[in-house]
Amino acid sequence: MIFRRFCTSVLAFVAFVAASSVAFSQAWPSKPVRIVVPFAPGGTTDLLARAVAPELTKALGQSFIVENRAGAGGNIGSEAVAKSNDGHTLLMGTVGTHGINRALYPTLPYDPIKDFAPITVVAYVPNVMVMNAEKARSLNIQNVNDFIAYAKKNPGKLNMASSGNGTSIHLAGELFKSMTGSYLVHFPYRGSGPALLDLVGGSMDVMFDNLPSALPHIRSGKLTAFAVTSGKRSDALPNVPTVAEAAGLKEFEASSWFGLLAPAAMPADQVRRIQAEVSKALATPAVKERLLSQGAIPGGNTPQQFAAHIAAEHEKWAKVVKASGAKVD
Repeated sequence: MIFRRFCTSVLAFVAFVAASSVAFSQAWPSKPVRIVVPFAPGGTTDLLARAVAPELTKALGQSFIVENRAGAGGNIGSEAVAKSNDGHTLLMGTVGTHGINRALYPTLPYDPIKDFAPITVVAYVPNVMVMNAEKARSLNIQNVNDFIAYAKKNPGKLNMASSGNGTSIHLAGELFKSMTGSYLVHFPYRGSGPALLDLVGGSMDVMFDNLPSALPHIRSGKLTAFAVTSGKRSDALPNVPTVAEAAGLKEFEASSWFGLLAPAAMPADQVRRIQAEVSKALATPAVKERLLSQGAIPGGNTPQQFAAHIAAEHEKWAKVVKASGAKVD
């Protein structure tokens, strides 16, 4: 009898713990969730965060609010998320914050692997070499080879904007400079948005921007697209060659990715829940078509796959940084 009562008590306790765990999981989020974008508004990181936020709001019943915390090539916003402990803060990380910066900066205020729990890649994106259209016409630069010829003949006379030190936009430009022997003056901004404004305005000459943020300006005719930096052409710009095609640089490839990450302490069940909802949203026709029309390829992989991808990206970009000679300005 005593044994039976003991077993009943144990089973009741186990059931209580299980029920409590489920309730805790279902209770999250219990307040609005911040998605920190470590760059200024208007760039691809910002655009993708704002595409995902309303889908998560609908799915999880709490507001997902995008917060821009720009600076230091994404390091300021990334550090803020790594050190947050409210359980309701996420990061829209990039190939820069979680693939390049570790190789580029002597020290980082966060560990891109130990301090984060990868959730899922939101999108893969090629970069595109764009020039202020009016400046290109005035200099009679019609393609990549014209650009290289002018840059070599006039070293330092062309300005290259980027979204910040260590971003894929910066590294794509540095790799181009290294492989073509051309000299461009680098101007790092606090995000793609403000850099594009100056590029369109004419105070900057060229940029290797993420395709989604540059595409509206290409379509409006304010920017001229010379080449994409990916291994193959983009469906969004099928008539624009790759850098490898346009300049005969067979080894040139510098694409970007963007993904959601949480502080390392976030429980695994919450990470899986967010991943499931993001993956579901990215598969819906409306969201999928929206991203594809902007030149982005929807993601949705598992946390484990994303973690493996980040590890591989560290190794890849360390080689690119070394080969390009890129430095933090």
